[in-house]
Amino acid sequence: MNKFAIRLLTLAMFSMALVAAPLITRAKAASDEQAPSPPASTKSDAKKTKKKSSELKLNREYAAFANGYRAAYSTIYDRNDYAAAIEQLKALGHDDTAAVANLIGYSYRKLGDYKLSQVWYERALKDDPNHVKTWQYYGLWQIEQGNREQAEYHLTRIAALAGKDSEEYRSLAAALEQPPGTGLVY
Repeated sequence: MNKFAIRLLTLAMFSMALVAAPLITRAKAASDEQAPSPPASTKSDAKKTKKKSSELKLNREYAAFANGYRAAYSTIYDRNDYAAAIEQLKALGHDDTAAVANLIGYSYRKLGDYKLSQVWYERALKDDPNHVKTWQYYGLWQIEQGNREQAEYHLTRIAALAGKDSEEYRSLAAALEQPPGTGLVY
């Protein structure tokens, strides 16, 4: 299976998971909203109503985040427009989360800004030290910088977290097999 198919499959599975939960909750909420609700006669009923309203707001915010994330993902992997993707990702307001910070780091690396890329990879790992995709991309960054020993360390982290059969491990291992100084950019 080629890398594009794997990315597409990963995006499809991630999208289904992100979209399914809010849709189910929204459908339930819509059916509840259509039926007349009894007047809140106790403090408990008022708390339940407030909680339901809060949950609906969170679901809408989550759906908006998921849609924005998917759009930025597509901007990166389908259109290779890294500058636009950085703006999209930052606009989400969740750039301290591993998945978002990692994609920002990846985009900066693709634009050739290695210092900023490193900052974002480290931010991603600060949020989630077990974020396998960040270990992979940061390992590729290490290779591009000539830090093969560091890249080997990243490879061992990936092996411990996801195993040697993972796509992330195979990708970084293949990059490490290339002779040093070939000037390859991953």
